Amino acid sequence: MNSPFKNHPFAVEAFFESSVVLTYAVPIDQLKGLIPECLELDTFNEKWAFVAVALVKTKALRPKGFPDFFGNDFFLIGYRVFVKYTNASGKRLRGLFILKSETDKRRMEFMGNIFTHYNYTTTDISLVQQGSSMQIKSLRSDFTIKIDAAEGEIALPEDSPFTDWKEARRFAGPLPFTFTYHQTKKEVLIIEGLRENWLPRPINVIKHDISYLRTLDLKGQVLANAFIISDIPYYWKKGKIEQWKI
Repeated sequence: MNSPFKNHPFAVEAFFESSVVLTYAVPIDQLKGLIPECLELDTFNEKWAFVAVALVKTKALRPKGFPDFFGNDFFLIGYRVFVKYTNASGKRLRGLFILKSETDKRRMEFMGNIFTHYNYTTTDISLVQQGSSMQIKSLRSDFTIKIDAAEGEIALPEDSPFTDWKEARRFAGPLPFTFTYHQTKKEVLIIEGLRENWLPRPINVIKHDISYLRTLDLKGQVLANAFIISDIPYYWKKGKIEQWKI
């Protein structure tokens, strides 16, 4: 956190036109090495930890309080691990640790890397929607995701560790907090997100071929759940830094 500008120095708001999140269950030992020492994995049944891929179509992303016309429309992709952090007052917070971030606009890469530690890169992202079906694809990042968001009864993914969608929704994301860690200074940056009417709806995943997940070389991962939300206002508070106490 060498530059104070990168520590989310102001609140940001946006409108989520859609957010598709695929969550993968991974044996705990496979994810331990991907998170910093200040965090612990958010686990299920003492066996599974979770990594999620979020694909978010945003509208009018801008500093909070600015009129809509100051905002920009972006497609954002985030690869995140579900984690917990115990803050300075002893409260345990559920949240996410960012592994990688992508966007479809160089402007978002430029501004995002000035004001955050999310290390955005720009890639090609196409979204094609026909009725209840949606395909999100990138040639450069080598991924293809096809979903069917039709209303009605949907089965959990075949190998999901969850017994029902109520259980699965606990790992739907995004969670209230996102964390970044400065190893040398032992500082934790906490970003809190707030939303209204957040009702994730289960979806059927037809195809999920994601190159980045293959680069992590995770053994035993399975698709655990998939949800979509639509037309949701969202905002992130200004970042808060605290010293991590070992």
